[in-house]
Amino acid sequence: MSEGTVYLVGSGPGDPELLTVKAQRLLEEADVILHDKLPGPDILEEIPETKREDVGKRAHGKGTSQQYINDRLVELAQEGKNVVRLKGGDSMMFGRGGEEMVYLADHGVDFEVVPAVTSAIAGPEVAGIPVTHRDHASSVTFVTGHEDPTKEESAVDWGALAASGGTIVVLMGVTRLPEYTEALMAAEMDPETPVALVERATWEAQKVATGTLETIVEARDTVGIEPPALTVIGGVASTRERVVDFLQNEPNR
Repeated sequence: MSEGTVYLVGSGPGDPELLTVKAQRLLEEADVILHDKLPGPDILEEIPETKREDVGKRAHGKGTSQQYINDRLVELAQEGKNVVRLKGGDSMMFGRGGEEMVYLADHGVDFEVVPAVTSAIAGPEVAGIPVTHRDHASSVTFVTGHEDPTKEESAVDWGALAASGGTIVVLMGVTRLPEYTEALMAAEMDPETPVALVERATWEAQKVATGTLETIVEARDTVGIEPPALTVIGGVASTRERVVDFLQNEPNR
């Protein structure tokens, strides 16, 4: 067993007040914190620079490699340091926390998983969109938008999702929005299905764009939605227009 411990910590969607009490304590107690950009500036600014290591990855494979991150976690723990691996949202929701957990175990490193509020649910919520609603959807599917929906070996069955009748939440899917909306319409999902994009949910820079499968790409470009953002597809997205005038989650309201 290692002398130090690694804590796989989710930071939630970015508002420091949405950190769990345990996450906040571990950030204060850790010797080293390995983080990417997704925890958000308000959280990262509270961490002393002497304790922070930016190991963020970027789109198109740029940035720190996952292998380096894995090895660095093991190295620090074997030096006897207590390490927080800080990720946006929940570390096990498309955050590669599962891979890091297995790697640590394979190398005899003690670790603890600290669950968090996942952005996949919190992002839509703060924009006035419940991922389930008795009038609209009784199921929800979370998928990654990094995968090309037109490739032959796609792990995401867009046709099955189109037929499911439930809410679809796509994470990291801003760039490929035209491709998977087309894939859903090709699978006979109604082009008038409501869609919303939520960028940087709970941050001061939060933005929301709404439309339908047929119009959301234009709405994305009009509003200027950029990563990190998520896409909500389904009838639940229509609830925003009914509540937004009273929604205090809107930034600078």
